[in-house]
Amino acid sequence: MLDRRSILKMAAGGALFSLVPSAQLLAQTPGKRLAMVFDVRRCTGCLSCTVSCAMENQTAPGRGRTRVTQMSVKTDNGVAALAVPNQCNQCDKPPCVEVCPADATYKRKEDGIVVINHDECIACQSCVEACPYGARRIDEEYENPPEKCNFCIHRVTAGLLPACVETCIGEARVFGDLNDPNSKVSQLVKDNKVYAMLPKEGTMPNIFYIGLPENSNDKEILALNFLEWQR
Repeated sequence: MLDRRSILKMAAGGALFSLVPSAQLLAQTPGKRLAMVFDVRRCTGCLSCTVSCAMENQTAPGRGRTRVTQMSVKTDNGVAALAVPNQCNQCDKPPCVEVCPADATYKRKEDGIVVINHDECIACQSCVEACPYGARRIDEEYENPPEKCNFCIHRVTAGLLPACVETCIGEARVFGDLNDPNSKVSQLVKDNKVYAMLPKEGTMPNIFYIGLPENSNDKEILALNFLEWQR
């Protein structure tokens, strides 16, 4: 893995980051605007987030709602590995909502979470193909709704953090309301240069990254196989 000292050195030298427009970050919405930041400089690749997510949401094997992949990064000391989380981006303009024939996928007005109504879902899996982030896990039998992150909506409603955030040993995941200027997540995006995946898709995601190499290819990162870890 890429050691923390090397990443911080790169960050200080300005070699990392691709800026998300401040207008997108500071855009106010009705109610809350829940978002998550992944600071890959702090991610150890321990996968505690994927384990806690699977346990909390009782997902079937291979259909976990969050994943961590590994990308190669060139440093002064050679090639190292950087852990990169990926999950539903809770887009402001989610294409999965547009393609759902049953209106089972929708974006909550009160907090912006993109949700699947499992009672209304017809398991057609159309949304899986529509998601440019590959964040929905298909049911190959077409019998159950796809799996996707919903920020552990049952926990958030009860005033708790998503399971992945609570169990992250490196504090690489930060969650909160971007509409609240005093929230930790709001302060974090204001104090750092942050990056969002696939900005040209026009989805306006609410998942942001700190510490990704400036010249990284979004599509290549999203296409990485989470099972292929270089240990």
